[in-house]
Amino acid sequence: MRLKTAITELFRIEHPIVLAPMGGIAGGALAGAVGRAGGLGLIGGGYANHALGHGGEDWIDQQFRLAGNAKVGIGFITWALADRRAALERALTRSPSAVMLSFGDAAPFVEAIKRAGARLILQIQSVSEARRAAALGADVIVAQGTEAGGHGASRATFTLVPAVVDAVAPLPVLAAGGIADGRGLAAALMLGAAGVLVGTRFYAAAEALGHASAKARIAAASGDDTLRTTVFDQVRGLAWPKPFTGRAIVNDFTQRWHGREQELDRALTAEMPRYREAAAAGKVDTSVVFAGECVDLIRDVAPAAEIVARIVAEAAERLGTAPLAAE
Repeated sequence: MRLKTAITELFRIEHPIVLAPMGGIAGGALAGAVGRAGGLGLIGGGYANHALGHGGEDWIDQQFRLAGNAKVGIGFITWALADRRAALERALTRSPSAVMLSFGDAAPFVEAIKRAGARLILQIQSVSEARRAAALGADVIVAQGTEAGGHGASRATFTLVPAVVDAVAPLPVLAAGGIADGRGLAAALMLGAAGVLVGTRFYAAAEALGHASAKARIAAASGDDTLRTTVFDQVRGLAWPKPFTGRAIVNDFTQRWHGREQELDRALTAEMPRYREAAAAGKVDTSVVFAGECVDLIRDVAPAAEIVARIVAEAAERLGTAPLAAE
């Protein structure tokens, strides 16, 4: 069964489902599995930083090899690329289907991406940013709501998506934030999106990078257990610009430091090594598990292909006789 949209036509894929390029989570194995299942996989280049264990040039080569012959692209955090442009240049040598940029000024990178023949996906969090992304030459715009896991801003998905669709038509828009099943895909299509960008549901995929403890935490959590915070960026030494915060599952670390950010700054000498040790060991009572409000809808860790099939089947059932080309 297929749901044909502008996204499936643009990328010549079966299903309007795109893997969010989660840094340190969306490696080549996961991106390749989503691609082979009929979606579009995006490798998470993140901060393009060797020191973080992912996103450097050698890591990028390795992940594209792991993806095999599947249709995949790559995503980066835009503000971090300014000092690490070599990572983007290395990725472009791998002929990615798309490059997604999020959180920052994409203008310095547009020409190189276009010249390499990759589709440009720009993620935004407001209507004004969407208009700028369209003016920069985006092929696809991701409208990300605050329900999303990881970094984002303040607009909600349900209202942001149709506003962005209207503002940038006829450019295709992907809805992101709080989407983990076929109901979310169906709702996004009804709001005018041409598909969805899915993160947290694929974090709890068998092929995802990251500790089994983090995946189990996602499968057990409720959306009520998440919050937007900056404390994990502080303890990791990441200078995220305003207004972005990260949605994560609450744990002992947030209970101790969220709302006490100035005190955390003074305690970083002791807290940073303790945090690094916990993260390396997969101790999720201390280390971050970025996850969206959609965790209520996730109750297992499953192969990526099975996740794609579930989302598509449920969306097709929910859409019923809606005016979409379903076959």
